[in-house]
Amino acid sequence: DEEDKAVFSDLDEDVRRKMEEACDLMLVQLDGTEVPAGTSDEKGADESTTVNKIEAVSEDDEVKSKEGIPVVNEQGGLVAPAFSSSSVTDSVGTELTTALTEVAETATDSSSTAVAPAKKEKKKGRSVLFGATMGLVVAGWVYSGNISFTALFTLMTALGQLEYYRMVMNTGIYPARRISVVGACATFITALFAPDLHQIVLPVFSTWTMIWFLTMRRNITTISEIATTFTGMFYLGYIPSFWVRIRQLGADVVEPTRLMPLVKPLFERLGQNNLLAYLPKKIHYPITTGSNFIFWTWLCIAFSDVGGYFAGRKFGKTKLGAISPAAGKTSPNKTVEGVIGGCTFSLVLATLGAWIQKWPYWYVLGPLHGVILALLGLVGDLTASMLKRDAGLKDFGDLIPEHGGIMDRVDSYIFTAPYGWLMCGYVIPALKKLAEARAAVGVVV
Repeated sequence: DEEDKAVFSDLDEDVRRKMEEACDLMLVQLDGTEVPAGTSDEKGADESTTVNKIEAVSEDDEVKSKEGIPVVNEQGGLVAPAFSSSSVTDSVGTELTTALTEVAETATDSSSTAVAPAKKEKKKGRSVLFGATMGLVVAGWVYSGNISFTALFTLMTALGQLEYYRMVMNTGIYPARRISVVGACATFITALFAPDLHQIVLPVFSTWTMIWFLTMRRNITTISEIATTFTGMFYLGYIPSFWVRIRQLGADVVEPTRLMPLVKPLFERLGQNNLLAYLPKKIHYPITTGSNFIFWTWLCIAFSDVGGYFAGRKFGKTKLGAISPAAGKTSPNKTVEGVIGGCTFSLVLATLGAWIQKWPYWYVLGPLHGVILALLGLVGDLTASMLKRDAGLKDFGDLIPEHGGIMDRVDSYIFTAPYGWLMCGYVIPALKKLAEARAAVGVVV
C-alpha cells in the first residue's frame, strides 16, 4: 500500500483513485489466469511463466490487448484492453476497460485545458497587430500608382509561384516552373503596358511550355506535369493580373467620391505646386476610379474573412459539409453560419463603399456586390485548401509570420479579380448610363 501511494502521489485525487481501482482489477484478472498449484515451487514456476508471457506479448499491442493487459501507446496514453472469454469473465473485463478509459480521458482533458488557452491567446494578439499593420501597408500600396502597384504585384506573383511549385514537387511532380513564373509575371507587365495584348500572353507561354516539354525532356512528360504547369500560369498569373487592369480604369477622369469634401483640404495643401514639384512631370495623382474600387473591394474581402471567422466561432453549428461534402472535407472547420457571417460583413461594407463611390442604384448593387465577393473569396480559400490538403501541407510557406506564405494570404483575392474587372469596367458604367437616361427622360417629361 505504501508503494502504491508513492507511485500515485503526484496524480490528482480522482485520477489516483481510478488508477488504483484499475490496478486492483488488473491484479484480479492476472490471478484468475494462473493455474492452481499444490506446492510452492509449482506456484513460483507458474508466476515466472506468467511474467514471461506478459513480457513476450509486450512487443505486440494487439496481442497484449487480447490478453487483458493495458497498453501504453506512443503518446503516453492508456489503451484499454479488449478481454477475450478465455482470459477473464466479461464483467471484470468491462469494469477494467471502463476504469482505464475514464483515467485516460481525465488525464487528457486536464493536460489539454492547462496548455491550450495560453497558446491561442498569444497567437491571437500577434495576428491582430500584424494584420492591422498589413492593412495600412496594403492601403498605401493600392494608392501608390500603377507602376508601383504592378511591380509589387509581379513580385508577389513570383513568390507565390515558387511556393506553389515547391508544393507540387513535394508530391513527385516536376513541371516547367521557370517558364510558368516568367509567363505569370508577363501577364502583369502586359496588363499595364499593353492591355490589348493581355489575353494573348497565356496562349503564347502555353505553347512555349509544350515546345520545351517536347524538346528539352528526355522522358515523356506526364499529364500531371503539364496540368500543374498550366495551372500555375492561369491560377497565379492570368486571373489575378486583372487587378492591374482594374487599377488603370478611370485614370483620365477621376470622379469624386462622397469623401472628397473631407480630403479636399489635404489635396489643396499638397497641390501640384507642392507635391509634384519633387516628382517627374509624367507622374500624376495615383488616385483613379479603379484604385477606389480596389480599395473597397479588398476591404470587403478582408472583412468577409474576419466576419466568417468570428461568426463561425460564436454561432457555428452546421458544418459546411452538410451542404457540400467536398467543401466540408476540404475545410472541416468551416460552417454555414460562418459563411453567412462573412457575407453579412462584406454586404455592409460593400453597401457603404457603393454609396461613397456614388454607384447607380447603390442600395441594390452594393449588397449584391458584397455577397458575390464573399462567395468568390470563399471559393478561392477552399481552392487553396484543396491544393494543400492534397499535398499534405498546412501552409504554402512561412514567409509571413503567423499567416503562412504568400498564397495563404491572397487566395481569397484570386477569383474575385475577373469579376471585379467585369463590374468596374462594364456593369457600373452601363448602369450609370441607364440612370442618366432615366433622369433625362424624367426631366423632359
